[in-house]
Amino acid sequence: MTGHIKIARGAAALMTIGCLIWNLDILNMFGFAPIEESFQAFVLGLALTVTFLTIGITRKSSEKLPWYDLILSVATISLLLYVSANFLRLKEEGYANSTNEVIVIGAILTFMVLEGLRRSAGYVLLCVVGVFLIYAPLAHLVPGELVGLDLPLWQIGMNFGFNPNAIFGLPLVISTTIVIMFILMGQVLLRAGGSEFFTDLAMATMGRRRGGAAKISVMASALFGTISGAAVSNVVVTGVVTIPLMRDSGYKATHAGAIEAIASTGGQMMPPIMGAAAFLMAETLEIPYAEIVIAALVPSILYYFAAYIQVDLIAAKDNISAVDQDIPRLKQVLREGWYFIPPFVVLVYMLFWANQPAAVAGIWASAVLIVSGSVFSYKGKRIRFQDLYEILAETGLITIQLIMIVGAAGLVIGVLNITGLGLALPTALINIAGNNLAVLLAIAAVICIILGMGMPTTAVYILLSALIAPAIIEAGVDDVPAHMFILYFGMMSMITPPIALAAFAAATLTKADPMTTGFVAMRFGWTAYVVPFLFVIAPSLLLLGDDNVQVLIDVFTALVGVYLISVAAIGYFRRPINSLMRLFLVLTGFAAIIPDNAVGLGNIADVAGCVLGILYLLNEVVVSKKTTPKNNDNLAT
Repeated sequence: MTGHIKIARGAAALMTIGCLIWNLDILNMFGFAPIEESFQAFVLGLALTVTFLTIGITRKSSEKLPWYDLILSVATISLLLYVSANFLRLKEEGYANSTNEVIVIGAILTFMVLEGLRRSAGYVLLCVVGVFLIYAPLAHLVPGELVGLDLPLWQIGMNFGFNPNAIFGLPLVISTTIVIMFILMGQVLLRAGGSEFFTDLAMATMGRRRGGAAKISVMASALFGTISGAAVSNVVVTGVVTIPLMRDSGYKATHAGAIEAIASTGGQMMPPIMGAAAFLMAETLEIPYAEIVIAALVPSILYYFAAYIQVDLIAAKDNISAVDQDIPRLKQVLREGWYFIPPFVVLVYMLFWANQPAAVAGIWASAVLIVSGSVFSYKGKRIRFQDLYEILAETGLITIQLIMIVGAAGLVIGVLNITGLGLALPTALINIAGNNLAVLLAIAAVICIILGMGMPTTAVYILLSALIAPAIIEAGVDDVPAHMFILYFGMMSMITPPIALAAFAAATLTKADPMTTGFVAMRFGWTAYVVPFLFVIAPSLLLLGDDNVQVLIDVFTALVGVYLISVAAIGYFRRPINSLMRLFLVLTGFAAIIPDNAVGLGNIADVAGCVLGILYLLNEVVVSKKTTPKNNDNLAT
């Protein structure tokens, strides 16, 4: 490891330590009370320095640090430490006198954030941010509804650097308080053997069932994904075990990759942690965290229910049996890995009953896991004292790209605020959609997928909550359904070609065609493209509403509808299903899944879809029993 990489890892570890100190309010205990922007400037300085030290100007790694990157790194940390120490004075002088010092610092900060974004996230997102930056000084020249205020360049630069709604705004605050603490928890879990525990738990639960390898993938990825919040890393961590199992069991390469991709992506919408997205949404909407978790419950159940049914029916169709190797017993797994459970109990208790901030809850859960993981070991994995530095460093390094993206997102939010575009954009989108909610949602879904390509879920949500969610809300949709909608479609970029990063990562493990794997993943993950439209129309699928009976009816019929459409997607139920009957199942499934108020027929469509679909499946059971040997049971197990 070269010298500059060691320095970068040290800076990353220091950044994580700084976030721990800030979240635990340790400075205040010793009589120091810096303002929040000073802390954010300190963290941003370290993050930018690590970026310039580890990612070259052409994104190619080099053993030797170029002289210009050394100068840039030193200048960056020096400037941000200066800003951190003098933020309040600079901010007051900027608004009172617009001093040259403040204007120049604002411009340099903007350049540094953009360069950090380019190096860490590439040119696509840089171009998106660049469009808004170009718009800012030209806003008054834009024709039509998107016309903005006429602002001088000095005012724009000053606002980017010192406006609380720009670089040092809410996105950076949330990332350096809440998100990084759950990345830390994920790293502690990895070092303690958590991924092995979750995989063994899934194997013990699902391995003896038909198509057990795929069911292991679904369960293990869901469990680990809710903590990691990163679909690609989830694919890599769990996929190295589950994908070979699926291939050995008889699943096609594209199927194995697609199953792992959708399972890993779905973990980010799985309560209670949702890859930190739940905390972001709660902070953004200023509502209790518990409300977000409850709202996310049914859509995530529908998603994984569809995944489970489809992998089971593929196993039945292709005669794929249980995992053909030694499967651990559930009692044995729990006996050896029981100590992974208390940290999650602590986390849930502190969030739901103790009403502690999410960051503090994450820290305490991590602390409990560090203690238990250092006392006990799972499959030879134990947290040693020297591992603590690596945990801190890896947490910081993983967070770097996120900080670059949210810093750039802060620039976009700054443009929206100072030019008035934030008020004009929702109206423009609604008018483009012709005041039609369905068209607006379709446009929003496409934009969310495009903007989400290649971005971490948390960063996707922050950007989309500023750009797209206001238009959906202005169209009459409640806050929670609108924000859940953008979160879902932002995440779907992970399995949607042409840049389906989770599917492509899985394809490298299966050696299958990446694009084909992506399209198969879209088919398996179909609920994530359909259900968001439904819960916008009928929030009962988010468990919102006063009529509890109707909520239960909508949830039950949605489960039936998901089952029917999943059967149609695979084209098999105890025997192959012809195209006409598959179409029939799709129609009955959608009739069942669409909530009662969407078509104005009460519960008639729901009940009719359920009854007709179930009658068809029962008929298939009767017919197949007459023609199929008794030991070939093709019902989902």
